[in-house]
Amino acid sequence: MGAQSKPAPIGPWGLATAGAAGAVFANTLVYPLDLVKTKLQVQVKANSEKGEGASDEPHYKSSWDAISRIASAEGIQGLYAGMAGSLLGVASTNFAYFYWHSTVRTLYLKHSKHTGPTSTITELSIGAVAGALAQLFTIPVAVITTRQQTQNKEDRKGFFDTAKEVIEGEDGVCGLWRGLKASLVLVVNPSITYGAYERLKETLFAGKKNLSPMEAFALGAMSKALATIVTQPLIVAKVGLQSKPPAIRQGKPFKSFVEVMQFIIQNEGALGLFKGIGPQILKGLLVQGILMMTKERVELLFILFLRYIQLVRSKQLRRSSDLAAAAKLVSPVTVK
Repeated sequence: MGAQSKPAPIGPWGLATAGAAGAVFANTLVYPLDLVKTKLQVQVKANSEKGEGASDEPHYKSSWDAISRIASAEGIQGLYAGMAGSLLGVASTNFAYFYWHSTVRTLYLKHSKHTGPTSTITELSIGAVAGALAQLFTIPVAVITTRQQTQNKEDRKGFFDTAKEVIEGEDGVCGLWRGLKASLVLVVNPSITYGAYERLKETLFAGKKNLSPMEAFALGAMSKALATIVTQPLIVAKVGLQSKPPAIRQGKPFKSFVEVMQFIIQNEGALGLFKGIGPQILKGLLVQGILMMTKERVELLFILFLRYIQLVRSKQLRRSSDLAAAAKLVSPVTVK
């Protein structure tokens, strides 16, 4: 997806499919990290002096502690709890993002009088618009998935049962859009990611249309790491909004991501806003690197497939034309 003056030859649907395929493949490989980082982000540090924050739910000290204890208590399958819903969310979100990103970018290039490479501000703006549009349509899946990932083994439910639980909650159907404001603010994450990706690609691989798998991986990993560090407090706040409220709040849900951040600072200090950043960055590095590497390959396959279809169609048209010409030559002349 380098900055270019012409739209991509495979169009928005091809780019969206390539992006979704890459995202699903990448997230499948690293799903246990996604589960662990979510659990670390929603847990509240217990205050032993006041007796606050304590609950029957396990409290993990690190990513490895979470992985080992979950695997010990629930088996390896416990590390993949809620994966089906998560992958559905990943596919829908990335498909929507890449579709809108390609569409908005194509419209901008079509109506823009600027002939050179697009600026960083333009790339960030296009990414933000695409991210906002994608979130509006796909956030319910993210809410359901977050609930599934933070449920205890005894309380674990299927995708639709979890959705029903959310709808039957205090917010009703609107509960499926909990964290929308935070998600809209977080569109700066993919916009920073893909803006940085475009700039790095132009700078390091100027004029190169197709990157090698390792080049795409490195660019994706670097751009995602930068975006994650900048937006981690908002990521933690969004997860807090979408999951069940901690035991210390006695079932009272958070009303805004600002309230979540205030609660975390009050109970865990400012560093609590960065809890789970280890697996978050590692997951981001792996997912973004694999996603971009896979997406570049899928885009190339789409282009080759379209060229093959065009070649077959051209041969069929030529054959039909030759048959029509031959039939015209041998047809008898009608005498009146």
